[in-house]
Amino acid sequence: MQQISGRELADWLVESSRNARSAPVMLDVREPWECEICRIDGAVSLPMAAVPPRVGELDPEAETVVICHHGVRSFQVALFLERNGFSSVHNLAGGINAWAHEVEPSMSKY
Repeated sequence: MQQISGRELADWLVESSRNARSAPVMLDVREPWECEICRIDGAVSLPMAAVPPRVGELDPEAETVVICHHGVRSFQVALFLERNGFSSVHNLAGGINAWAHEVEPSMSKY
């Protein structure tokens, strides 16, 4: 598993919008109430507890960035995905909190 900073993810998303690179699957493993406060556009919400029973719905070949509040839950989910055959998993270091500070300062924080 690789760690990715908010700035690196933002750059990746810009590259993908220019068709220079495929966009990652952004898997937000926070609870629904957290996603209502703030979210990264394009992220798929799948709470941490729902990942194991629904892992078969995810593409193990897709480049995947796992997101949570501070990067702890996402780290655990990223490890789980790797153990289940996912080949390209990234953890958003510092979570959406770091994203809000590094990339999108106007984003609501909690």
